[in-house]
Amino acid sequence: MNNLLKLATVSALALMIAAPVVAQNRITGVEGLNDQIDDITDDVNEDIARGDDAERYGPNGVAQGWRGSFALSASGTSGNTDSGELSAAGRVTYGIGDWNHLIGFAAEYGESNGVQSEEKIFGTYEGSRYFTPELYAFGLARFQYDGYLTDANGNEIDGDEKDAFLGFGPGYRVLNKEGHTWRVQAGPGVRYFSDVTGNSETEVGFIASSRYYYAFNNTVALTVDTDILGSDVNTIISNDAGVNFKMSDNLSTRISYRTDYNTDPVAGLKSTDNTLGVSLVLGF
Repeated sequence: MNNLLKLATVSALALMIAAPVVAQNRITGVEGLNDQIDDITDDVNEDIARGDDAERYGPNGVAQGWRGSFALSASGTSGNTDSGELSAAGRVTYGIGDWNHLIGFAAEYGESNGVQSEEKIFGTYEGSRYFTPELYAFGLARFQYDGYLTDANGNEIDGDEKDAFLGFGPGYRVLNKEGHTWRVQAGPGVRYFSDVTGNSETEVGFIASSRYYYAFNNTVALTVDTDILGSDVNTIISNDAGVNFKMSDNLSTRISYRTDYNTDPVAGLKSTDNTLGVSLVLGF
């Protein structure tokens, strides 16, 4: 009984001490900065994992059975400003035999003083069916909706935008060895776009992709991802090359260089965008 009483006393004391600390973290902004640190850390870890994930190049990049993750966030304030925000996202993968399926979605909605301030919906689907260890067929679909738009000055614009793409075709694994793989795929596609004025356009085009992976050793790996999306309006070429260094269990680095090229950019914009990225994860 004495031990139980001591434990209860210590627990109560810990809660009493923790409560003002949490409150202080909120009011001083420490908690907000910690949330930002978590977000940046998650992004860096995801970037490194994406580039170093050799499993996605194998004949069955999605594990058999169901896998998935979901996230839901809601917040609200009252007082000087009455606002509310709700966001949700999820990803589900399903592998059965030679079939792989991936479905992803995200939604964001917000209001400020009774006025809508954000409304976005995203959805994606990717599927593949393997006929041999090398030959497969793929299909992909994407949908994006933005119901709250603003101009360069931050003023709300009446209307919404919709952007969708559907593509399919054959794929082939040119190389499929441990530590050295190369996959290419291409096929026709259809893109639908509707702007804020209500004008819509449907274009027939094509998509071609290349995924290359080479592991120099257990420490260093190279990835080169190339995508080409073409239609009557323009052709967009994207190439993302990166090198991953796993120096130890506690230290990983990724250096990447991405180039996006648009054959017919909007007036006033350049055709090429280049991005140099460096990601570093240090644990101890």
